[in-house]
Amino acid sequence: MAYSDFTLADVIRTFHFTIDDDHDLFPSVHEVEVSPLLAETLRETTPLALAIHTEKARSELLIAPILVELRKILRHQISLFSGVDFTIDPAQGLNGVCDFIIARSPAQLFLSAPIVIIVEAKNENIKGGLAPCIAAMIAARLVNQREGTGITVVYGAVTTGNVWRFLQLEQDTIRLDRQEHYLDQVGKILGILVYMVGVEPLVTA
Repeated sequence: MAYSDFTLADVIRTFHFTIDDDHDLFPSVHEVEVSPLLAETLRETTPLALAIHTEKARSELLIAPILVELRKILRHQISLFSGVDFTIDPAQGLNGVCDFIIARSPAQLFLSAPIVIIVEAKNENIKGGLAPCIAAMIAARLVNQREGTGITVVYGAVTTGNVWRFLQLEQDTIRLDRQEHYLDQVGKILGILVYMVGVEPLVTA
């Protein structure tokens, strides 16, 4: 088994987690001001990605620019990984490739202190991406426990590029944000990502 093979029933049965799918995770998170560069980029890439209508196009033209903007906002204090092997415990099925991982470490040459797992929804099916995302979040928590990072809460997101659903793993509970967030709320999406990473953003004059 790999991350992509998990179902929600598998996650509950294998790891004994409780899933809370009626939770408002980010009620007080404010929007982050979107830079002119990202705004212009998304104006160009959004219709193109939707017209091409492939997962690769959505990944490259919608998701990646937002995550690059996040890294800029946080003054490169985080690292961003795309399409990397994240084999942590094959015996438990915690192996495979992750679409995107955000780590609370500036080191870009190796993955350390993973804090946010981002899964691109296959066939635009947000619900279908939840279990693989949760499994990878569990693996991220194992990494943090082994490394002694002190990170006890791991976050996740499942996205089609234009729709985002966020998750939180804390102790033995997986919480799903009851709201979905859309690309026309990109400032809110960035605000949530900043909150999840827990690093102070860049303040400009």
